Amino acid sequence: MILTADYHTHTPYSHGKNTVEENVASAKEKGLKQIGISDHGYTHIAFGIRRKEIEDYKAECKAAAEKHGIDVLVGIEANICGVSGKSDLTEKDFEDFDIYLCGKHAFIRFDRPLYDTFLFGAKNYVWPRAHIRPSVSMLARNTKAYTNTIRNNPIDAITHLNFYCPANAVEVAKCAADYGTYIELNAKKTHLKDEELMDMVAKTSVRFIINSDAHTKNRVGDFKLVEEQLSRLDFPLDRIDNIDGRLPTFRFAEYKKHL
Repeated sequence: MILTADYHTHTPYSHGKNTVEENVASAKEKGLKQIGISDHGYTHIAFGIRRKEIEDYKAECKAAAEKHGIDVLVGIEANICGVSGKSDLTEKDFEDFDIYLCGKHAFIRFDRPLYDTFLFGAKNYVWPRAHIRPSVSMLARNTKAYTNTIRNNPIDAITHLNFYCPANAVEVAKCAADYGTYIELNAKKTHLKDEELMDMVAKTSVRFIINSDAHTKNRVGDFKLVEEQLSRLDFPLDRIDNIDGRLPTFRFAEYKKHL
């Protein structure tokens, strides 16, 4: 298994350590055909990219692509802002980006300050640290947040599904398959149990991409954690669209053609 592209990498525009150009150079050295620079979305209080930085962000991506001769996608890892499925990337922002990732994060400005901050934000932050089993209502609420976000936004991939946000992975995968959204296999965070992953394969037609979630240039293209998990499973590699020379067909690019 050879990684063709890595779409989830961070730079100092959020909380990565290396520049756009350094990440792109690393991708080139490792033989990748594409790289996505996908810093955190606008509502992340601590690490979100700011709208006033976007022109510089795009310019750095373009310059790095020209210098290294590799396809660089201007991306974002947007935030799920609440159970309603609101994201912090609005339609007026779409022209600035080539790829639209989205995931659940802590320390963001949620859609409904009381309901979402407490029930969707704080509860998901506390339960793993308190070693509390997630309740039925929490699982249902988180599942609804994921599926509403997929329905309401032209998202290319859901990042690190179930990481500090436990949901019904099969129901999320069914929705993702219906809308053409990928499920990310994240090589930085252990986020899907073996049985969850194989249930998604067996019970849905969802497709996957592998991403490093690199916060340093050395980790760009590193998918060891995913490779280790897949090696112990009877996982159909033809369901992964960014390995062995293949490149994904992304929903966001198609959506923008009709704006």
